[in-house]
Amino acid sequence: MSLAAIERAPLSPALPIQPSPPRRLHAVPTGTEARGFALYVGVDQAKALDAGTDLGQVVEQLKQLLAQLVPGSETYAAVALAPAGAGGRDVDVVRLALQDPAALAKHRQVEEPAPKPRGGVVVDISRKRVLLDGSTASLTYKEFELLQYLVLREGRTIDRAEIITALWAAGDDEIPNERTIDVHVRRLRSKLGDFEDIVRTVRGVGYRFDRHADVSIRQASTPSPDFF
Repeated sequence: MSLAAIERAPLSPALPIQPSPPRRLHAVPTGTEARGFALYVGVDQAKALDAGTDLGQVVEQLKQLLAQLVPGSETYAAVALAPAGAGGRDVDVVRLALQDPAALAKHRQVEEPAPKPRGGVVVDISRKRVLLDGSTASLTYKEFELLQYLVLREGRTIDRAEIITALWAAGDDEIPNERTIDVHVRRLRSKLGDFEDIVRTVRGVGYRFDRHADVSIRQASTPSPDFF
């Protein structure tokens, strides 16, 4: 089931809220103020369905509860994605995917040494770099984002409008149009050298990443999150 198209079911009645005395936040240094918090919830879609709900309904219930506790509060929810069969505790996967600093620091401490680069092209998502025959390609941040977006959707043709929506925010200084996306792709290909054909043009539609024997993908247990 696609989380972006979860069918909403009627919400169950909210439980009455019992007020409790305020607590002092010990982790707030002098001169700062608490503006919100992050609650990492480790539960996959299959477990939610087994319980008679789904992740979309869980999110809506939590939002409804928060609105009762603090009227006028604002919320933002993101779903953490991981490769199928990645394993690990759900909450650890969520914390890594959503860039929890403590989880990232712990992950770096226990991370195995990177394997020796092999020939061909290595798209290293975990370290945000591309290796061409063992040497790091000089991709800009946006060029790597573009390649990563295509890599994580291997074999699917992505149209230019989707690329713009996914990689450029409304408040960015310069948002490209569909023609200038072609320029970004051309620059990316020029830096991939002999491996430029891993980014293929689907005439009249958009672009697609195709993997072959000379290409390998290296990534942490959790790719970039998609959003509710």
